[in-house]
Parts: sequence; C-alpha cells; structure tokens
Amino acid sequence: MDKFDWKIIHALQHNGRLTNQEIGDLIGLSASQCSRRRQLLEQKGVILGYSARIYQKALGLEVTAMIHVNLRTHEKQSQQAFQELIENEDSIQDAFSLSGDADFILKVVAENLEQLSQFVTDKLLSCNLISHIKSYIVLKKFKEQCHFSVQPKLRY
Repeated sequence: MDKFDWKIIHALQHNGRLTNQEIGDLIGLSASQCSRRRQLLEQKGVILGYSARIYQKALGLEVTAMIHVNLRTHEKQSQQAFQELIENEDSIQDAFSLSGDADFILKVVAENLEQLSQFVTDKLLSCNLISHIKSYIVLKKFKEQCHFSVQPKLRY
C-alpha cells in the first residue's frame, strides 16, 4: 500500500459516499486512478464494505452493556456452538474472543434495563455452554473511532 491508498482509505472512512471524482480531487489523482485503486482495495479485502453509522438512541436503544462471558469448557466445539448461538442475536453489536479473565466480550444494546435483563436471563444464563457472565452498563460513550489512522505495513 502506498500513500495514495492510505489517502483513499482515510477519505472513505470519513465519508463513504464520496465518488471517485471527489476522492481524486481531495488527494490529487484522477477519478479513473481512484476507481482502480478502490476496486483493488475491495478485492484484497482491505475495504470490507460501506455502511451508515446510526445513532442508537434515535432508535430507542438507551442502554449499552459490555458483557464478559466464560464458557464451561474451552473445547473448540463449545466455542463454535457459542459463536453460532450469538451470531443472529440482533441486540449483540460486537463480539470478541479474548485472552485473560473472560473468554468473550459482547457489546449489547437494549431499549432499557428491563430488556437487557431479559436478554441476559433468556439468552445467556439459560445457555448450558456458559459458566459465568459479568455485565457492565455503559454510563457514557465519550469516544468511538470508526476509522484507522495508524498505517501498519500491509501486504497484498
């Protein structure tokens, strides 16, 4: 990746609706060069897709929680079964497998504490794969970064 690839990524992270002409005007390349580079970044899996950022409270989702999950066993089958269990849960925004005290951490959104409690009880505590959960209610979100500014050496 060269400096123009990074400039394209930077521009798209700030506004994914930019046309190739608009990107080219910003970074000093022609629209056709931007189009070619953008397509290559997409083909190589650097750019995974495009989406809209949504203000969750505008949708009535007032509560965010981070939930640490520990599985009963650490066998590959248990981890895969748990991942399948949470895959289609709309209230789970992000899920990560971890090292350390928790096996997984889930970012969960809900309309209110009652709905969050129902999710925890009905979906997590009733799951025989899980041995322990610990929930943390987010009081305030003060930073959310949806773009990368660090430029690691990527090969493609």
